[in-house]
Amino acid sequence: MAGGRCGPQLTALLAAWVAAVAATAGPEQAALPAEQSRVQPMTASNWTLVMEGEWMLKFYAPWCPSCQQTDSEWETFAKNGEMLQISVGKVDVIQEPGLSGRFFVTTLPAFFHAKDGIFRRYRGPGIFEDLQNYILEKKWQSVEPLTGWKSPASLTMSGMAGLFSISGKIWHLHNYFTVTLGIPAWCSYVFFVIATLVFGLFMGLVLVVISECFYVPLPRHLSERSEQNGRSEEAHRAEQLQDAEEEKDDSNEEENKDSLVDDEEEKEDLGDEDEAEEEEEDDNLAAGVDEERSEANDQGPPGEDSVTREEVEPEEAEEGISEKPCPADTEVVEDSLRQRKSQHADKGL
Repeated sequence: MAGGRCGPQLTALLAAWVAAVAATAGPEQAALPAEQSRVQPMTASNWTLVMEGEWMLKFYAPWCPSCQQTDSEWETFAKNGEMLQISVGKVDVIQEPGLSGRFFVTTLPAFFHAKDGIFRRYRGPGIFEDLQNYILEKKWQSVEPLTGWKSPASLTMSGMAGLFSISGKIWHLHNYFTVTLGIPAWCSYVFFVIATLVFGLFMGLVLVVISECFYVPLPRHLSERSEQNGRSEEAHRAEQLQDAEEEKDDSNEEENKDSLVDDEEEKEDLGDEDEAEEEEEDDNLAAGVDEERSEANDQGPPGEDSVTREEVEPEEAEEGISEKPCPADTEVVEDSLRQRKSQHADKGL
């Protein structure tokens, strides 16, 4: 009987002891911190740390599935950072839009390697083995660095960071209007349009005020003199242009006159050559006529010798008679000579 009663009591005591031990052990286990991440979050205030030493940066977004797939690999890579002598960081583009603009991030996830302020884009997979080989084998040396205006430390990228940060603030403000306050999206768009116009007008007013402060107007008499000088210069230029046009016209007229004179001289030279040729022809004709006349005079009246010759050789005498020039032919030649001389006289007039 006594043993049957002690059994349930012992079990109850054991159960109470186990519960007590569990209650005391629970707070101790809860007090133990979770394993700390070795990945250092980078912000706009501490991003300059990557300018010294060797770093690997990852740009991600919480809503990006590809970024979530590489989180475990990136944590493993960060745990081995001490062995690889490299620091590992990450940038949330939603919280830090300025850094995404400074590095000109257009795709997610994006990886960058930095060595003493020289940045390179890592385009391999975000797997621990590939990342480890990239550092150990120094594959980054074969990658073209981001130099000049593309460097995140340049003035151009600083301006880009400012633009991205402004766009991020506008996006957060739009979400506050539409999600928190429940305002329709079109009302938010109208607000931003009006704000843009007002801001543009305000900046224009500021520029006008600044120009008025730094611009010193000239006295009235100086301004009048400057206007007069400008008018006189314009008039002088107009006179110069007019004189140049007149000179061109005069030169053209002189050229035309010279060409006309040359044409007339050429015509006169041609006429003189024609007259010389005609005179030579006339002289040749006159010489021919004179020769014919002299031959006719030299033959004279026939004597006794000629009679005997005619009797002996009648055929030769008949041929000699036929060869003598006819007086009618000589008159025709003289008439033609007279006509040509009269034509030359008319041309000379």
